Amino acid sequence: MWSERQEYSHSIKSFSLNTLTSIFFIVFVDSALSAQEKQKISLHNALEIAKENNLLIKKGKLLQAVTEEEIIEKEELRLPEIDFHSLYSRITNLTEFKGGFLKDKAVTRTIPEIYDISSSFRMPVYSGNKINNLIKKAEQENEISNIFLEKAENDVQLQVVASYLGIYKMLELQKIINESIEEERERLKEVSSFKKHGTVTKDEVLRAELQLSERQLDSMNNEKNIDIVLHDLKTILQLPEATEFSIDTTDLLEQEAFLDLEYYHKLALKNEEVRIADQEVEIKKTEVQLAKSGFYPNISFFGNYNLRYPNYMFFPPDPYLYSLGQVGVEATFNISGLYKNKSRVQLAKAKMEAQENERNMVKDEMSDKVFKQYTEYKEITDKFKVTDKAVLLATENYRIVKLKYLNQLALVTEMVDADNSLIQAKFNQIATRIDAVMKHYEILHTAGQLTK
Repeated sequence: MWSERQEYSHSIKSFSLNTLTSIFFIVFVDSALSAQEKQKISLHNALEIAKENNLLIKKGKLLQAVTEEEIIEKEELRLPEIDFHSLYSRITNLTEFKGGFLKDKAVTRTIPEIYDISSSFRMPVYSGNKINNLIKKAEQENEISNIFLEKAENDVQLQVVASYLGIYKMLELQKIINESIEEERERLKEVSSFKKHGTVTKDEVLRAELQLSERQLDSMNNEKNIDIVLHDLKTILQLPEATEFSIDTTDLLEQEAFLDLEYYHKLALKNEEVRIADQEVEIKKTEVQLAKSGFYPNISFFGNYNLRYPNYMFFPPDPYLYSLGQVGVEATFNISGLYKNKSRVQLAKAKMEAQENERNMVKDEMSDKVFKQYTEYKEITDKFKVTDKAVLLATENYRIVKLKYLNQLALVTEMVDADNSLIQAKFNQIATRIDAVMKHYEILHTAGQLTK
């Protein structure tokens, strides 16, 4: 009996220990998951993550690495070409037919085995500056890839900002809708109470219920849109699919003092697109020089060394191993290039002029773009006072109509209109400020300063 009690006591203790361990593990995991769900990503952190993970930026880095290797490949054209050759063969006797086709055959004995070991090298000395220009072009293309990487970073960061501010605007709208839903629920209670006392008709109750349903549908639709844009942001940041996060909107609307148009205009004329266009013009100039190299001779330093058996320098051949080498300078000149190369040069010049025109078009486009964005920014900031006043007026109107409604001096439709006007005014107020921040980032993007 005593032993049974001991076993029972031991099992109770074991059960309690296992239970406590399980509870601790569940609480720990639940806390970790809750912490993960509550994780917030600030705009600064999102920009840093995108800079490291985004696929467009990775593409720019890969392109940069390719162009760096192309520079090395072009520089190797200056190095000598070295060949090694070896041969072993067996040959037949030499048969001559002195009396016509297959007649009066005469056979000369040959040495049946042939050995040949040889090496040669050739190093360019002068080719109309062609190699130097090929290296120069590769360096210019590498510079374009560097600028393209900057542009990719600038573009991606604008995408992040746009998604981030878009989510922020929807979250603010959600707050306004939730407040409105609470108001509609209270109103429905009031209308139902009036209906019981026979002071309003059933139509009033139905109208209040319909308005509440519409607000709930607006809430569901907005929450769906928030999820979509959050997923878009997750894709831009290349976060794992299972990652749960929310945005940190603290101090998001605080911006530094806005600079004047002239300052941003000068920066826009030196942004990534303009710099790429400049480099494209330089490449076309280099291609003109490459085309002109066809007017000049190619001069090379060469040499070779041969070790052979037998000696077929004489015939009949001597059965001796012999060696022979030479070294010298070789010059070749393509005479047809004097008249064929003119069209190539003219074509290269025409492409250069077309690229120069393209660069001027890009500069004009950037100038117009920054002016338009600056004007739109000023227009948005000028609306601040208007939207603030609209909120005050809509709030006062809502208060007056609600007071009349409670005293049964206004219809529920008037109350709904006043509520809609207040919601719209509140949303316009916050949306205008978010739009101003977005437009500021767009100007920074056009000026090439978003990643600075």
